[in-house]
Parts: sequence; C-alpha cells; structure tokens
Amino acid sequence: MSAGTVGSGMTDAGRENPPAAAHEITERLLSVCTIDLLKSNKGVNRQEHHTDRYYGDQLIIRRGQTFQMWIEFSQPFNSKKNKLQLQLKRGPNPKVTVPVVDDFHNISWEAKITEKKDNKIKLSVNSPPTAAIGRYQLTVVTQSPSGNTTSPPNPDNDIIILFNPWCEDDAVYMVGEEERNEYVLNDIGRIYYGTDLQIGVRTWNFGQFADGILAACLFVLERSRTPASDLGNPVIVGRVVSALVNAPDDNGVLVGGWSGDYSDGTSPTSWSGSLEILKQYHKSGGTPVKYGQCWVFSGVTTTVLRCLGIPTRSITNFSSAHDTDVSMTIDVYLDENLKPIKELNADSIWNFHVWNEAWMSRPDLPAGMGGWQVVDATPQEASQGTYRCGPTSVEAVRNGQVYLKYDTPFVFAEVNSSKIYWQKKADGTFSKIKCETNLVGRSISTKAVGSDSRVDITHTYKYPEGSEEERNAVETASRYGSKPDTYSTSVADDVTIEIATKGEGPKMGEDAKLSITFKNTSSAPRSASLYSEASVIFYTGVHKATVKKDHMQVELKANEVKTLEWILPYQEYRGQLMDQAALMLTLSGRVSQTNQILVTQYNFRLRTPNIIITPVGSAVVGKEMEAKLTFNNPLPHGLKNVKFRIEGLGLQSAREIVYGDVASLATVTVTVKFVPTLAGPRKLLASLDCQQLKQVHGVANVVVKNK
Repeated sequence: MSAGTVGSGMTDAGRENPPAAAHEITERLLSVCTIDLLKSNKGVNRQEHHTDRYYGDQLIIRRGQTFQMWIEFSQPFNSKKNKLQLQLKRGPNPKVTVPVVDDFHNISWEAKITEKKDNKIKLSVNSPPTAAIGRYQLTVVTQSPSGNTTSPPNPDNDIIILFNPWCEDDAVYMVGEEERNEYVLNDIGRIYYGTDLQIGVRTWNFGQFADGILAACLFVLERSRTPASDLGNPVIVGRVVSALVNAPDDNGVLVGGWSGDYSDGTSPTSWSGSLEILKQYHKSGGTPVKYGQCWVFSGVTTTVLRCLGIPTRSITNFSSAHDTDVSMTIDVYLDENLKPIKELNADSIWNFHVWNEAWMSRPDLPAGMGGWQVVDATPQEASQGTYRCGPTSVEAVRNGQVYLKYDTPFVFAEVNSSKIYWQKKADGTFSKIKCETNLVGRSISTKAVGSDSRVDITHTYKYPEGSEEERNAVETASRYGSKPDTYSTSVADDVTIEIATKGEGPKMGEDAKLSITFKNTSSAPRSASLYSEASVIFYTGVHKATVKKDHMQVELKANEVKTLEWILPYQEYRGQLMDQAALMLTLSGRVSQTNQILVTQYNFRLRTPNIIITPVGSAVVGKEMEAKLTFNNPLPHGLKNVKFRIEGLGLQSAREIVYGDVASLATVTVTVKFVPTLAGPRKLLASLDCQQLKQVHGVANVVVKNK
C-alpha cells in the first residue's frame, strides 16, 4: 500500500471520527465551574447598590434592584439546548427559584442573559422590592439533554440582601439624597441629653459599615426566629429589633442598668459607640452585654436599622413622661398636707429619654400615617407580652389617634400628657387640684441633616401648645385612656411660680443655685406657705433620695413679682448623684387668702466637664500620630480608679486606658498613639469611667490625608 493510500485511509477514518467527538461534547453534562458575583467594594454591584462601604468581600445588595454576575460553565452555554435557573435559600426556609427570562417584569425574582463570552455568560438578576432581607445561599441549576446538575453551596457565593431606600417600590424609600446620606449612610452621629434648659450632646459611633457589624446585626435578626416571609416588612423588622436590642424576654443585646454599680460590666456613660457592644454580643454567641441606658439602646438601634437599610435617627425627648396606667396623664398624689405620697406615685417624668425614628410606609394603618415611626428599645413597658415599643406613627401621635397600633398611647403620653396633681381628702378619695399642660414633651431633638447642629422637631409630635388642634388631640387621646373625664374641670390661678437655673446652670462640685420667681396677678396682696423638697432622681424621673427639706413663707403685694434664691450646698448632694447628675426641686403649698393650691416640680442637672482632645502632628493613613486627652477634676475630693476610653472610626478601635486616681481639682493629661487607617474627616471620641463622676466625654475632629 502506498503512503498516499495510507493517508487516504486515515483521512476517511478522520472523517468518521469528528461527528462522534462532537456528539460526545454535546452529551457531556453542563456544569458550573466558577461564579463571579462582582462583589468587591469597587465593583459594579457594591457601587450601584450603595453598599461599597460595608467591610468585607461578600456580595451585599439592596432589594428591588438588579445586580450582575458571571457564570463559567464546563462548555459553552447553548440556550437552545441548555436551561438555567438560580436558587436562593435563606436558612431553613424553602428555596427561592430565579428563572432566566427574556425580559424583566421588575416585580419578582428573575434573571436574564446580557452577554456571552467563551464558556461564560453574564446574568443580570432582579430581586423584588418586597424580598426578605438577610443572608441567602446561592446555587445554580443547569439542565442539558444528558441531565441536570446543581452547583455545590459555597459560602463565598452567599448573597446578603438589605432594604433599599433608593428604590421607589421599597417600603423604606426616602426621596432626598441628602436625607439618605444622613439616615442610611452616615456612620457617626449626635445624641442629646440633660434637660430642655440644659441640653448636653455627645458624639456616637454608629459604625454600621465596620468590620463584623453586618454579621452581628444579621445574628441579632436571626435570633428572633421570625419567619422569612415577615422579614421583608420593615414594620415587623422594626418591632423585632426594638425587642432584641434589650435583654429581657429573649436575651437580647443589652442589659439595662440604672443602679450606679456597674462593676461587673461597663458603665452606660462610658460607651461612645455601638461597635464594641454588638461585637461582644455576637462573639459571645448571644450573651447580653452589661450595661445600657436609653441613649445606648438608641445608639445600638440606629446602628442595627441603618445597617439593615432602614433610614433611622436617634431622637431625644426632654421632660419625657412614663405613664404606667394608660391614663395618658402623669399623676402626682399628695396627702392632706400636700406632701408627696411616694408609694402611689408610680408615674414619672424622665429628664430626657432617647428613642429612635425609622422611616417606612404603613400600609397597615390609614393613609397618611407613613413616614417617621417611633421605635424604642429601652425596656420600659411590655407590649403584647414583650419589652418593645413601636413602630408608632409620629403623625398618629400628633393627632391623638392612640387607637392605632403599635403602642401609640404610651408614646403619646411621653410627649403630650398633662401632669395632674391629686390631693387626698378625709374620706380617702382624691380630688384634682392642679393640671399642668405644658410640662411634658419639650425640645424634642435630633441631629440635623448634613451637619452637627441640633434640630427641634417638637412640632412633628404635637401642635403648638395650647392651640385648638393640640387640645383636641389631647382630649381625643384621653377618651381612650383609663381616666376619660380628666379634663372636665379647670383650676383658676392668680399666683404663679417659675423656677429657673442661673446662666448655664450649676456645675458638679459646686453649690446648686436656682431662682424661684413668684408672680401675683391679682390686685390684692397674697401670702403663701410653701414646702420644698430637693431629691436626687434617676434621669428616668424615679426618686432615689431626698437631700434637703425646708419651708418658706412668701409675701406678695398686689401685682408684685418677687424672685428668691434657693441654694443646695454641695455637701448635701455629694455622694448621692447617679449617672446623669439629676436633681428635682418640689414646691407645694397654699395661698392663704384664696386657698389656691401652688405646686410645681423642676428638674435640673449638674454640668460635668469635657475631655479636651488635642491631636498632635499631621494625620496620614498608615502613619502613627498622637492625641492628648486633658481632663480637670471639678470635685473637691479625689477620684478613684479612673479609666479613659478612646475610639474613632478609621482612627482607633475601642481602647481602654487605666489611669488610676486623680486628686481633688487636679488636671491630668494622657497621651495616646494610634495609626489612622482611613482618609477623610474623622472624629476621635473619648470618655471617662469612674464611680464618683459620670457623663464625662469629648470629641475632636481629625482630617486624615492619604499617604
């Protein structure tokens, strides 16, 4: 046989073999080799979904918006012979099937092929704006003539889905870009405290994008065991978070502590942010962190809800009422001699209370009730058997519509209840002797959009005090309370009392001086005998100790205004003060000529010093720098076991510095060194922790440059 013949034979054989090889290729199973979720912080998905600031390399997206992914197969994808679908599984819940379609309908899970390249295809995937939030496990199912395959689960391919304030069809949609930047993307804020006449402010690290915080927030959410079908509803998520940020009932994040002894944990005034708290809770597997008070509960709630994608802000209500009997009034009971009956006075007025507002629609309520909703995680009263509060429509509160869910009567009383004084009669019953309508719900405050200024939002909770609309709201609310006839009578006044602090108010370590102004509006002289009592109170309004009792006789000429000075020496309140350095002066008595009852209460706080933080040198990413912390002890006695805590996003993780004792009236300086990790404007926070002095903190602005 010649060479050519041999070659011809080989060629013939070759002509028969290729069809067989092609058949073998088409019959091979189509399987997934790799999945690229384009999940880096600078990738298209994280940028378009406003999730590029979250720490880590997971795919974090917002619902109601498309995201992109590449899938590489074992062979080219042939849409005529091969079929494809995605499966997403959230915990133990049934899988969500995502079909591949030709065109999006934008109301359901669906995907479409937008590009092909060799063995790869690019998918654009759409999620519905009602999708449950949380972590999803992704697998890819392929179908080919020779059989089906499913890619194995891989944690690297997990997808985290959040609420989407940028999506018009999402229940948390917020119109303004500046508002979204503030209430979703801002990771540092301001929380107000004190009294409405002495408003203090502290900076708080929300840190919702920091390392480990998203995982911690999802851990909190998963502990609720809420059905996945409910986790697409921000109303339910807000209610779940308000319950799980506090420890009662469900071993939530924070243990409330108001005792003054925090030796087995951290003092509430020492926290400067939410990061340590949430990380500690997550790392421990769900052991509640000690301790928190209202501003700490609020700060953590802001972190969790912003992290999950719900626009949220911290709100401070000054002279915040705590109504215990659903009367929508704050009741003070006095005996026959006009002295307080402490065992009956369960209602209280907190100097301030901090809660949250979360932005969402309320399809479960009448039209117009969407927008800001009160969510309060401080454990005060049980709601449907669990310590939680809200979401409560702020608009419903404003109009006295206390019959609308959730917890509207309680929130209404906090901001717009009247303070009613009742005197015990000889037969054991009580008669109303005075009604103060303008005492509760003062200077309701929050941080401004885009700046560190304070904004007064009292008008969003109630109409102008005394206006017809405001009184209608109060009377509407009271009709649904336990004392519906409270406002059927009125009390005439011709002598009034006004108590005020002088200047910025008394300082810690000094005598507390107040002015008491009596005004006689009648054309006849008046004389009054008054009983005064000074008490140390928790900022919640709960009585701790009486530190001074006295009597005073006041003589007023016709139409006279007289101002007296009242002094509480430092030695009389030393050692009795709690975290917020709060005191209350009660005056009660009677005008002898008219038998008019005079009674009033005035809360005030003692101002504490700030920690002065002075950055030293230039701030550059990766370069060590210093800051000096300067603190002056205002007390005429020493402080024991002083600790400083310092932290700053992109500057320094939370760090405790044990200093030791500080002498009476001494000034101390502590130098700290740290290495900035993020460029841009940053804030360095410091706080002081010791048993004898609380609520001492400071903040400094640091502008960090790139290398």
